[in-house]
Amino acid sequence: MGYREVVLKTESSRCLLCENAPCAQACTYGVKIDQIIRSVNFDNEQGARYMLADNPCVDCIDGGCMQACSRAKFDLPVRIDKITELLSQQNPVSVPDIDLTTYLCGVKCENPFFLSSSVVGSNYDMVAKAFDCGWAGVAFKTIGMFTPNEVSPRFSELDKEDTQFVGFKNIEQISTYSLEENLGFFRELKKNYPTKVIIASIMGSNEYEWTKLASLCEKAGADIIECNFSCPQMVGEGLGSDVGINPELVYLYTKAVKKGTNLPVLAKMTPNITSMIPPAVKAVEAGADGLAAINTIKSIMNVNLENFSSSPDVCGKSSVGGYSGKAVKPIALRFINEMKSSDKLKDVPISGMGGIETWYDAAEFISLGCSTVQVTTAVMQYGYRIVEDMIDGLKRYMSSHNFSSINDFIGVAEKNIIPADDLDRSYICFPRFDREKCIGCERCYVSCYDGGHQAIKMNSDRKPVLDGKKCVGCHLCKVVCPVNAIDPGKKVSKLALTGH
Repeated sequence: MGYREVVLKTESSRCLLCENAPCAQACTYGVKIDQIIRSVNFDNEQGARYMLADNPCVDCIDGGCMQACSRAKFDLPVRIDKITELLSQQNPVSVPDIDLTTYLCGVKCENPFFLSSSVVGSNYDMVAKAFDCGWAGVAFKTIGMFTPNEVSPRFSELDKEDTQFVGFKNIEQISTYSLEENLGFFRELKKNYPTKVIIASIMGSNEYEWTKLASLCEKAGADIIECNFSCPQMVGEGLGSDVGINPELVYLYTKAVKKGTNLPVLAKMTPNITSMIPPAVKAVEAGADGLAAINTIKSIMNVNLENFSSSPDVCGKSSVGGYSGKAVKPIALRFINEMKSSDKLKDVPISGMGGIETWYDAAEFISLGCSTVQVTTAVMQYGYRIVEDMIDGLKRYMSSHNFSSINDFIGVAEKNIIPADDLDRSYICFPRFDREKCIGCERCYVSCYDGGHQAIKMNSDRKPVLDGKKCVGCHLCKVVCPVNAIDPGKKVSKLALTGH
């Protein structure tokens, strides 16, 4: 990645991603600049370039789009001219004809993208809009035999520098619609969208309720039953993640669900546990046809040091809630890999979730063994429209790697996650500095000195110089470089370095 990519990504990230964006409305050439910038933001640069096509922006005189930019109301406008200039430096490629069909527990899905069980899929109108946008299915917001009395507010976010929603916390419980209302949503959705997949997420408090809910959801038109064994903020005995950490309860309630339905059953697992394998194995032994993971992570978002409350602040109080968003993706991938590495679970279908925002994130989950993926937090921030780039970006990736179906790369990355003791420790990979790209910010130097091995010095031109005798090849310098001017370099045997 060079300056071009850094500038393109940085400038596009300043966009507010407005709905009915003023910039696009102001364009005299009809360029869908809002969609183009959104595609860049969601790792679909090829799709952005294709929408820009022959770049009529080069003939623009008045720059009306930048004048109309909403960011200009409090800051400088997004440099749309720079974005279109950088995109047009490479030729556009048409959308490849790739079939994204996949299967979850034998149920056909037109693509791998699902809404996960949450507020983003909680009534007919919302889900219908999502289906119209291109989502293959929905894990409907969890239903039970009761409707909770929710608090207000119930959401808060974790920011880092100028990036919102690095992490997200909720203290929301299951559906606030009645059981009959939810069953009515299922019936209407299945009637009007027969090819879309409805996963009914259910939660009972005893065996009878789990069996009854499964039966009712099947009759209402659900395609798959998902057992919510993992909601971290449900209160009451036998509810939420307190079930998911108890393998015997998982077994008992999975058995109860199978008693009430002939549909495929997913067990949704909690990450609030050291290992998912024991409860997941029990779910499968009880008849679960697949697994879903991960649900949100128990969290306390922050402490307000003025009044010592936490967020979301409910009359000065808060509670432990569920943490989600981009920050949990590494944790989700770890649990997916753990289950797929188990001899008892390796062939069990998994619907993966946790920090998925882009097609790239989704492809990572697929490469570790998931046949479908589920999304919530990114939809809450950006809307259902993100699925357009998920679909387009995944097709382009598959085409460029000669994958004709999702099955071609499900689980292909599993073999590359190995025990730490099995990693090759015989060499050091030194960093390589690109002094043409280097801007002399000295970030590599200060990080190496203060957080590494004091292996970098700066010359008189503010360019880094490596001390090979001190460098251990940790690549902290590469990680912190803001312009990607450091790459992995030469691998040298430790024996050659020591002379032994």
